[in-house]
Amino acid sequence: MSVNRRDFLKGAGATGALTLAGGAQAADLPAINWRLASSFPKSLDTIFGAGEVMAKRVAQITGGKFNIRVFPAGELVPGLQVLDAVQAGTVEAGHSAGYYYVGKNMAFAFDTALPFGLTARQQNAWMYAGGGMALLRDFYKGYNVVQFPGGNTGVQMGGWFRREIKSLSDLRGLKMRIPGIGGKIIAKLGGVPQTLPGSDIYPALERGALDAAEWVGPYDDEKLGFQRIAKHYYYPGWWEGGPQLSFYVNLQKWNALPEPYKAALEAAAAEANVRMLAEYDAKNPPALMRLVQQGVKLHAYPKDVMLAARRTAFEIYEEEAGKNPAFKTLYDNWKKFRDAEIQWFKIAEAPYQNFLYYVK
Repeated sequence: MSVNRRDFLKGAGATGALTLAGGAQAADLPAINWRLASSFPKSLDTIFGAGEVMAKRVAQITGGKFNIRVFPAGELVPGLQVLDAVQAGTVEAGHSAGYYYVGKNMAFAFDTALPFGLTARQQNAWMYAGGGMALLRDFYKGYNVVQFPGGNTGVQMGGWFRREIKSLSDLRGLKMRIPGIGGKIIAKLGGVPQTLPGSDIYPALERGALDAAEWVGPYDDEKLGFQRIAKHYYYPGWWEGGPQLSFYVNLQKWNALPEPYKAALEAAAAEANVRMLAEYDAKNPPALMRLVQQGVKLHAYPKDVMLAARRTAFEIYEEEAGKNPAFKTLYDNWKKFRDAEIQWFKIAEAPYQNFLYYVK
């Protein structure tokens, strides 16, 4: 197809004019500097790094006009007080896990994971295409916060134990670091759950204040050194089948942003969300091999533990939905979506994966 040279130059000129117009518009936008408080230590480069990924991309998209500085847990606020700091406007933004805040309202758990709930892929589907994000953003308005998916670890490991867990009875009296609804289930099964930020787990395990602890999976757990204290490593992390991290933005600060900056932040958060899962999926396999080489013993949870935990989980959900309107609103949508996802994955994903994993 031939192109008239004059028409081509005319089109090129129009494109150049649009580019210059865009550049001029960008130059008119204000310089903004924010602080983001993370719930995670800098040493955990993948989970903490999601905040840095988001901040770097925002700066690139806005030509360095919108800058977000990321602070690790404890530098600005304690790791478990990030939501409070964003809500109060002490910081403009945060990176945390919603289930850290179930003491305020159990509905926060939907922002991270519910035991025997969604996988990482299903969580993303619920958030972006199943109505989950709209429901959560409406919930977070009550806390003066705008929420964005900000990473996922994929299904986690089930924790480190000083002694082997052979049956449900072995959980009685067990002091375990486990947050959120998973902790409530452990309590109902006879254990003693505790919520601690990542940086505090090793010392508590070392001095005997904990009998067991869970964090994420092989890559992070190796960095935290749990294998030096507890040799029994359990799977799966039934309370975190696809735990999502989230970025929080103070509602007033969000509303004051120019629209291009809002678009940049939302796009950058989505990129960080995808990248974190990819990083963990790449880093966990070799880390698990290294742990096994160091003498770590892998165990599947006993069936009676899994069955009792699942039964207890849904008893808790139904009870909470009966008395907590915010929980019920999210639960009704989430459960319907979960049940449909299970049917689909049972037909397609599970048979394919089982064939790959177990047929030689």
